[in-house]
Amino acid sequence: MTREPMASEQPKGDFAMARLGCLAQKSLWFVTLLLCVSVSNAAGQTPGVSEREIKIGSCSALDGPARQLGLQTVLGATAYFSYVNDHGGVNGRKLSLVSFDDGYDPEKTAACFASLKKENVFAGGFFVGTPTAARYLPMAEADHMPVAGLFTGAQFLYEPLKHYVVNLRASYNDETREQVDNLLESGLKKIGVIYQDDGFGKAVLEGVKLALLKHGGSPAALGSFARNTLDVKQGIASVRAAKPDAVVIAGPYAPAAEIVKEAHAQGWRPLFLAVSFVGTEAFINAAGKESEGTVITQVVPTYDQTDLPTVKLYRECLSKYMSATQPSFVSLEAFVNAMIIAEGLKRAGQNPTREKFIAAIESLNGFDAGLGSAAHLEFSSHHHKGLGHVYPTVVRGGKPEVFSDWGRVLARK
Repeated sequence: MTREPMASEQPKGDFAMARLGCLAQKSLWFVTLLLCVSVSNAAGQTPGVSEREIKIGSCSALDGPARQLGLQTVLGATAYFSYVNDHGGVNGRKLSLVSFDDGYDPEKTAACFASLKKENVFAGGFFVGTPTAARYLPMAEADHMPVAGLFTGAQFLYEPLKHYVVNLRASYNDETREQVDNLLESGLKKIGVIYQDDGFGKAVLEGVKLALLKHGGSPAALGSFARNTLDVKQGIASVRAAKPDAVVIAGPYAPAAEIVKEAHAQGWRPLFLAVSFVGTEAFINAAGKESEGTVITQVVPTYDQTDLPTVKLYRECLSKYMSATQPSFVSLEAFVNAMIIAEGLKRAGQNPTREKFIAAIESLNGFDAGLGSAAHLEFSSHHHKGLGHVYPTVVRGGKPEVFSDWGRVLARK
C-alpha cells in the first residue's frame, strides 16, 4: 500500500518554492506600504520647501512706466537673500527668489499668480502696487499662500485682518495724516489732490480726506489721471483753479514728475507732496531740477543713516552683491522686508509650514529691526502691520533730506 508523504517529508524543491512565494508576498506588502508612505508624504509636503531650498515668489512691475519700482524692490530683496545664503541660509536651506513681471497692470495678475503656483513657491513677497495687490490678495487667501512685504500701503492690506497677508510698512493713511496735520499746523489750509484714477490713487485720496476730516475740512480741489500714462494736464487744470496752498500727488514717479514739470512750466508753484510709493530717486531723476522742494514721506529711515545696523548692512550688501547700483528708499524697504521674511522662516523651525511661518511673523512683536527705537515691530495675531512710523523728506539739491521741522521747510517753499 502506497503511503502519502507527510508535510515534513515534502520534496525540498517544493518547500523552497513555497517559501519564496511567502517572501514575495511579504515583499509586495512592504513595497505597497512604502509607496503609501511616500504618497502620503508627497501629499503633505509644504509647497516651495525642499531639503536645500525655500522658494519665494514675486510679481511686480519689471517693465513699463513703473518698472523702476519693481526692479528696485527685487534688487533689495535679492541683496538680503544673497547675504543670508552666504551665511548658511535659514536652518540650512538657501532662500530663492523667483520674479515675474505684471507690468503694474491688474489684468496681468491672474497669469502672474499662476506662474507663482507653477513654480510651487512657499510664499509670495515683494509685490508692487495697490491695484495689483487688490487682485493678488484674494487669490493668495484662497490658496492659503502667505504674502509678505508688499510695496503698497493701502488700507485693505490691514483692515479687515487677512490671515495670510503680513506687511511691514506704514499705511498711506499714516503718511497722509503726517502730511495733512503738519501742513495745517504750519498755516497751509487749502490742500488739493491730483491722483491716479485707480486703487492706489484713491487709497491716498481717502487718506487725505480722513486726515482733513479730523480737522473739520475737505480737499480744496481734486484732479485725476489714468494709470500708466503721462496725460496729466486736465488733472492739473482742475486743481490749479482752486488756488491751493499745497497739492498731494498720488502717483508713481513718471506721472508725478510730469505734474511738477508741467505745473512749473505754467508758472504754478504750490508745495507739492507725495507718498513713498512715488519712488523718490526715480522721481528726482525724471523731474530733474523741478523736483526741488517736493516733500515726500518715507516708511523707512534714510539710507545715509549708517549708524543704524540694518542700514549699514544694506549698504554693505549693495556694495558686495549689487555694486553697480545706487541706494534707494524702495530697495531699502525691500531689503528690510526680506530680513523679516527670513526671520519668520528661521522661527518657523527646521520643518517650516505656511501656518508656522504666519505664527512666526506674528511673534515678532517688539522685535528690533535695526532701524532705530521708532522701528520695533508691532506684529501680533490680530495686527499684521509691522511698522507705523513715517519719515518726512524734502528734495534739496537733487537729494532727499530727512527733516522734522515742518515750519522751517515750508518757510523755504
